Amino acid sequence: MKNIYRNIVVASILIGAITFSCSKDFLETEPLGQFSTIRLTNPAGVEGILLGAYSMLDGFGLENQSGWNGTIENWVFGGVVSDDAYKGTDAGDQPEQSFLETFDYQATNLHVRNKWRAIYKGIARSNDAINTLKQVEEVTDARRAQIIAEARFLRGFYHLEARKMWRRAPYIDDEVFVLEDLDSSKVPNDKEIWPDIEADFEAAMNVLPETQTEPGRPTKWAAMAFLAKAKMFQGWDPQSGAANIGKLNEAKPLLEDIILLGGFSLVPTFEENFLVGRRNNEESIFEIQYSISSATTQAANEGTTLNYPYTDPWGCCGFYQPSQNLVNAFRTDANGLPLLDTFNNEDVTSDEGVGLNAPFTPYQNPLDPRLDHTVGRRGILFKGYKIHNRDFIRDQAYAGPYSPKKHIAEPAFFGIGPNPRLSANNYRIMRLGMVILWLAEVEVELGNLERARELVNMIRTRAANPDGFVPRAIQGTDRNDFTIVEGEPAANYVINTYNSSWVDQDVARKAVRMETRLEFAMEGHRFFDLQRWGIAENVMTQYLSVEKNKRSYLSSAQFQKGVHEFFPVPLEAIERSFKDGQPTLVQDPAFP
Repeated sequence: MKNIYRNIVVASILIGAITFSCSKDFLETEPLGQFSTIRLTNPAGVEGILLGAYSMLDGFGLENQSGWNGTIENWVFGGVVSDDAYKGTDAGDQPEQSFLETFDYQATNLHVRNKWRAIYKGIARSNDAINTLKQVEEVTDARRAQIIAEARFLRGFYHLEARKMWRRAPYIDDEVFVLEDLDSSKVPNDKEIWPDIEADFEAAMNVLPETQTEPGRPTKWAAMAFLAKAKMFQGWDPQSGAANIGKLNEAKPLLEDIILLGGFSLVPTFEENFLVGRRNNEESIFEIQYSISSATTQAANEGTTLNYPYTDPWGCCGFYQPSQNLVNAFRTDANGLPLLDTFNNEDVTSDEGVGLNAPFTPYQNPLDPRLDHTVGRRGILFKGYKIHNRDFIRDQAYAGPYSPKKHIAEPAFFGIGPNPRLSANNYRIMRLGMVILWLAEVEVELGNLERARELVNMIRTRAANPDGFVPRAIQGTDRNDFTIVEGEPAANYVINTYNSSWVDQDVARKAVRMETRLEFAMEGHRFFDLQRWGIAENVMTQYLSVEKNKRSYLSSAQFQKGVHEFFPVPLEAIERSFKDGQPTLVQDPAFP
């Protein structure tokens, strides 16, 4: 099948040059200059603009801005800001991330600014596709409806990302957006935008087909899943944690339809969701598409380019290191069940002080096998390359002994381009496992605890498939040599389903939320899950109280309830929103 991102590389360059010069304000648009709108007001031009809107899904495409600031993979804002990960690398690298990790950020933080820029550039391109289409007659009615549906899906997608980040995010649609009018995007952030986001996804859902011939274009099911996601983000009060039963009831039939009618199924092994060779598989609902060739890397997964081991064959850069808290969360009891309340009472040992070639004692107690597909840790084969050791880490004393793993391409898909840290490993932003666990969350709040247990057990049954366990490997004489011991797992993997009835709603809620963490760890969702459940302050305070004794730079970090659940509106956005002498954007009152 033809991959949409084969076209996006060229289209995004064209549209970026003609329509969206990014050296200007991210909420303003630039005059077309020497380029004529006639060049775009035709079917090919519309399709190119639409592809340009898709190209912003990775957060790149902005001049003088690194994609890891704005990437939809959210490893900074969803991972480093949470209890899943440390910034990693060393103390002096990317200090803007250090401020975020320690909750010492301001409206001038460049990472926050660049995230805003990336999101609202995607919104601008989505609106421009719709508005340009209005001027083109040589498009069939069927294709016209599809273009609008795809553009509205993307617009809803970008606005959802904005609403996750900011309490006060403006909603900009095609009715107010005018490419040539610098003031048209200066829309106040004075209203709740969830209804607008839902309207975009619902409109897309009602038009999009159930399948697409090009991977990367949304289907009816993708729009339905993101509509459900918007409702799940309104399912709890982010301050009190009280459930919004009305919104959860609205999400439930959408989630059930996806599971029962969407034709999706869980892939046999957990690891398959993170392999280049299993992109767009039967579990996938929507993926951010990446591609790479020896000729071009412009559509590769550049947003994670910093998050690779410091050793060969990658050689940089050591960011986004899993926290000890996360590693401990994968501990299980003798029956193979998570330690919901006591997982952090004991550390999974890593022998941090032992040198590269010195013997060490691996952790012997029971572990969930998903740990070693999520985290690189000492003595365990790292995705088929070599056995993880201290040379993977840039500064172990600063950020610990662990490496991120899920985004890294397997050896068969390594080295295609000139940069060894770039690959075509897609980001699975929406897959069936997520929908299943969302439905479990809903069922818990509605009191249907046994149905919730059944749904969680679907996820755990797949995780327990021994075909997916990381095998034991023995180090050879050369650093890159190893021998796999057939039939022997790399650690003491003990995992089981919940076989006793769930009768306590609080315990069931903890179990579902723990399962969500284990299944989606290091995928950029964790902080936003804590935010929407209304438990961010409690979880992060407990996390920091322990981790500050392991990572000294966290000693002064403090999460403030009512403040740090969201991020400040970038000062630059406010300063550039002036219209008739007054700014149209106002700051979140939590950030004076």
